[in-house]
Amino acid sequence: MNHKNIPPLADGTFRLSAMSIMALVLSAGAALTPATARGQIFVVNFSGNTIGEYNLDGTTVNASLVSGLNGPWGVAVSGSDLFVANAYADVIGEYTTSGATVNAALVSDSSSPIGIAVSGSDLFVGNTGGIGEYTTSGGWVNASLVSGLDFARGIAVSGSDLFVTNERGGTIGEYTTSGATVNASLVSGLDLASGIAVSGSDLFVANYSGNTIGEYTTSGATVNASLVSGLNGPWGIAVSGSDLFVTSASDGTIGEYTTSGATVNAALISGLNDPFGIAVVVPEPATGSLLLITGLGMLMRRSRRAAVRAMP
Repeated sequence: MNHKNIPPLADGTFRLSAMSIMALVLSAGAALTPATARGQIFVVNFSGNTIGEYNLDGTTVNASLVSGLNGPWGVAVSGSDLFVANAYADVIGEYTTSGATVNAALVSDSSSPIGIAVSGSDLFVGNTGGIGEYTTSGGWVNASLVSGLDFARGIAVSGSDLFVTNERGGTIGEYTTSGATVNASLVSGLDLASGIAVSGSDLFVANYSGNTIGEYTTSGATVNASLVSGLNGPWGIAVSGSDLFVTSASDGTIGEYTTSGATVNAALISGLNDPFGIAVVVPEPATGSLLLITGLGMLMRRSRRAAVRAMP
């Protein structure tokens, strides 16, 4: 073949080809890569008898995602399910994260369920006298898993350990998920402790009357008893990465703070009606895009080689 008889490529031909390939690959990526779900905040409005849903930036998704509750206190999320402690109805209700009712009376608990945590297929429910264990399908495992407490407002699960706020006792107790006592007064001297969250080897606890968030280690050492101060009736707490989300029941807000105590936004969400329990869900990053971009690079290199071979 006489290469001299082949006209040279017009300026910009390869760039157009590469852009076309990129468009095809990105189009394929849109079809193959699942949509990334938003981070979500679910919060209980005790006096409003609702659960509201919000984005992590504080914008409202649905302020009454679930309504018609009866004295809701705690909320926990597992996959696409919400589990809600209804203290006045003495039941645990199950709903989807889109607000549909699965079973409004999944579990009956006559001791006024208040705190709730989920781990695998188990629900741990705090009430006025202790902690009960149930399955996420509504079965009873042990309704008196831990007893002798005085208002178990908050529960956090870490591996095989339960960390529980004993509100009127002013303590955080540590127990195994099978009910054995590790240390009933792991942390003491709290001021109406309510919500609790665990992150790695750190515990974050809301002191309702003290208007503070305290930080402790899971072995009971004090890191900072007033990590965040100047709050107004902090009740529920959730941790997500390096952020703490805290409900303030007395002023109807959710504030955002860092785990080192800095204020991000003290009124990230406002206008709530006695916000108590809170759960924050952040989806895993979507996968698949890297392979598509790698494939794009291979196609671009092949296109470049083909263009070079075709040049005179």
